[in-house]
Amino acid sequence: MKYNEISHFSHPQHMLKSEYTEVPFKCDGCKEVGIGSRYRCFICDFDLHMHCAIPSLSISHPFYPKCSFQFLSRPPGDMPRYCNACEKDVTGFVYHCKSCGFDLHPCCAKLPTVLDDGEVKLYLYRKVSSPCHRCGRKGRSWSYRSGCKKYNLHVACVREMLVENWHELYFGRGKGTRKLDSGSIPSLKNTLQTPHRRSKGKVKKCCQMAGLALQFIISAVLGDPTSLIAGVIGTLMSRG
Repeated sequence: MKYNEISHFSHPQHMLKSEYTEVPFKCDGCKEVGIGSRYRCFICDFDLHMHCAIPSLSISHPFYPKCSFQFLSRPPGDMPRYCNACEKDVTGFVYHCKSCGFDLHPCCAKLPTVLDDGEVKLYLYRKVSSPCHRCGRKGRSWSYRSGCKKYNLHVACVREMLVENWHELYFGRGKGTRKLDSGSIPSLKNTLQTPHRRSKGKVKKCCQMAGLALQFIISAVLGDPTSLIAGVIGTLMSRG
């Protein structure tokens, strides 16, 4: 076995090799979209997020101090389940708390509590009282909020933006539609719902900060919260 290869219970017939990609992919473990670092079987076109390829058997989370989340290869029971972080359906790998019934996608469970690139600092909250800049609503799902407390975005809204823009990748049938050769990251257009009452210079600076925030939140939700991936996402955003 090479240092960059692993065997995985979900794909025992071949080894999976770690690689970095700037092309969006659908994880065959949690069934969510990813970008950046992954483990892949090139023979079978099989992909796993890093968090799905090397999961923890059990985890705790600061938002749920009384819970113990166990890693499961599929959702428990026969009823539809949703992720308590992003509100999206759980259809594959999941962290589940048996006593409370809470569920977390692997990438949601590992969302950093702080995203910091040296210029923009974003903090993860279970709930915030201020409205989301995408949907204009309060509460709902987990949220990332800027250090200045002027920018707030629901994790659920980021998921919805990804589904809207990458519908083919989420719901496409067959190998021909499953992987995309190029991706359009969700546009910032209509992302800021709060009207500006500032000078043009301050509006521009605020929108630039919001754009950086969105890049980093998307990269975290996709499973690779690095400044490198955020830069890739920024480039793809400019194409859309």
